[in-house]
Amino acid sequence: MTQKNPSRITRRGSLLTSEVLDRSRVLDTLVNNLEGMAYRCLNDGHWTMIFVSQGCLGLCGYRAAELVNDTTVSWEQIIHPDDRARVRRSVETAIDGPGRFTMQYRICTAAGYFKWVMERGVAVPDEQGETVIEGFIEDITAQKAVLEALEQAELRYRSIFENASEGIFQSTRDGRYLAANPALARIYGYDTATALVADLADIERRLYVEGGRREAFCQLMEQQGEVLNFESEVYRRDGTRIWISENAHVVRGANGEFICYEGTVQDISERKHYQQQLERQANHDLMTGLPNRILLNDRIEQGLARAARLGYYLPLVFIDLDNFKFINDGLGHVAGDELLKSIARRLAGSLRSSDTVARVGGDEFVLVLNDHYRISTVISLLERILNEIRRPVTLAGREFQVGASLGVAMFPDDGEDAQSLLKHADIAMYAAKKRGRNNFQFFTHDLNRIADERLNLEAAMRVALEGDEFTVHYQPKVDASCRIVGVEALARWTHAELGVVGPDRFIPIAEESGLIMPLTLAILRRAFSDARKWNEGRDTPLLVAVNLSPLLFLGDDIVERITTLLDEVGLSPTLVELEITETVFLGDGTRAVAILAEFKALGFRLAMDDFGTGYSSLSYLRRFPLDIIKIDRSLVTGLEHEDEVAMIARAAISLGKSLHKTVIAEGVENQAQFEFLCRQGCDEFQGFLLSRPLPEAQISALLAVGGVIRL
Repeated sequence: MTQKNPSRITRRGSLLTSEVLDRSRVLDTLVNNLEGMAYRCLNDGHWTMIFVSQGCLGLCGYRAAELVNDTTVSWEQIIHPDDRARVRRSVETAIDGPGRFTMQYRICTAAGYFKWVMERGVAVPDEQGETVIEGFIEDITAQKAVLEALEQAELRYRSIFENASEGIFQSTRDGRYLAANPALARIYGYDTATALVADLADIERRLYVEGGRREAFCQLMEQQGEVLNFESEVYRRDGTRIWISENAHVVRGANGEFICYEGTVQDISERKHYQQQLERQANHDLMTGLPNRILLNDRIEQGLARAARLGYYLPLVFIDLDNFKFINDGLGHVAGDELLKSIARRLAGSLRSSDTVARVGGDEFVLVLNDHYRISTVISLLERILNEIRRPVTLAGREFQVGASLGVAMFPDDGEDAQSLLKHADIAMYAAKKRGRNNFQFFTHDLNRIADERLNLEAAMRVALEGDEFTVHYQPKVDASCRIVGVEALARWTHAELGVVGPDRFIPIAEESGLIMPLTLAILRRAFSDARKWNEGRDTPLLVAVNLSPLLFLGDDIVERITTLLDEVGLSPTLVELEITETVFLGDGTRAVAILAEFKALGFRLAMDDFGTGYSSLSYLRRFPLDIIKIDRSLVTGLEHEDEVAMIARAAISLGKSLHKTVIAEGVENQAQFEFLCRQGCDEFQGFLLSRPLPEAQISALLAVGGVIRL
């Protein structure tokens, strides 16, 4: 038997002892340097600690000596009161079952702060076989705070996502929705976001009204990485259309790979409709819905470009309704508006879709007629338009007929731009009015010259009225014995530079420019003043006749204005004859009759001027309170050698006498005419045979020597 080496044994024993000591030291170091507390405690009512590591101080602020055996405080007391029951249930469940547990709860530190801790433990038997609990508790307050922050952020995002008023989405490149919020579902007409995602699987074809919008959206995304205020018209689930605005961006992964499109959607239908309404109001007439001047200019520019390119004419037609003011002021503005709407519809219905009819103000319209290469087609269209306008229109339960005056300017002959063409069409329209209305006229350079003259005359008239430059001449009216029984007041104007300007030139301008009222009042004031002077001391009254433009009957104060003027001058209304023409009764004859009845009640004498030239003079004699009819000079001229003229004059005089009217003949130019009219019973006479219109001084001189005209 071989003897063992005692030194080897000693060395081996020494090595074994060293190994045991090192293991204990290492374990102690590890346990006491962990950030947290290792422990063993009893399974009793206070979790009485048997052992705690040095990490307890950093964890809860108590030293090991204060915790072991509940010297200062028990672990039960350190656990947050609200968590104690839950902690005990968790441990008891573990003891009864798997033995191991993990739980999170709050503790109260020695300094009074609360911390969140995580405890991992296990129930084991101790050296005597009693169940004890061993485990490790660490501070997770910071981690808990981060998690809570993340949870709160997620909750906030979820709340924003679910409750946002804007639609929110995620979609793929190929046009499928990955996610949508309830607001987007509502915008597109779905009950839920889930239903939207499930149903709307092809955005390109199912959503956008205009083809190519999804492609444009994707191109912007690829080029810019985002889209801003991308406006489109889209279909809702029920097929109705709305306008949306999208803001979106590309979502990419950590390595730059495409994930999805993400963005928001707003329903901008109301704003879009409001913008469209504003644009329509800016470019269209509110009453008729026709294009206004702004849009008209754009249409003319387009028409000019097309006509120049194709070598066509481009006619511009300026339309002014005849006698619109009589209807508008006689029946009221409501009826006038209805008339304008009716005419607008007729004009629009007479044109092609490529043409334009615009309302440029009042009763004025402009037509832009495209694609004409023959004048004959333009003329045919204008005739059709005149016929449409002439058709009767029912206003306030009555039928009326209105005509129109049309002026035509043609590109390129009459102008090469919108302004020139409109100006020349306007000039041509005035020429149509002068030719008797209800017709059309083409522009010529002579018309342009006349228009320039008209503008100059209007400006000169305003200056003349301010400077009291208009004078009055009087044409005597005599009886059969050639004694002056009255005078007709006639306006005269001699301009320093233009010379003598005839009434046939300045009266129409006064009517068209609104100067007719101040001109009439200026003439009446002078005439009334002279008549008062002539009638002082006269046994037989000398009547003064004054002409009233039909336009003066449009106002409501014509009676008041004239009577006020008479009061200021001191002349009786019984010495005044008011001469009117039948155009006064166009539009609302009832109103005209009422105004004339007012004059009649005040003592004025009423005369129908130009009798025999209108269409309805016979009915006027029966219906209206007239005292005098003045046979027009056209029924006098030539009666001495033309039997038909003589016959008509004889019939007119006979008619007037049978109706007990005073009959006055105008335009008596020779002795034969005078003698014929005397034989037929004419009461009074005017004409160059008897006297030309004379200034006040010469009339006064005639009256001073007896007032008899020597033939």
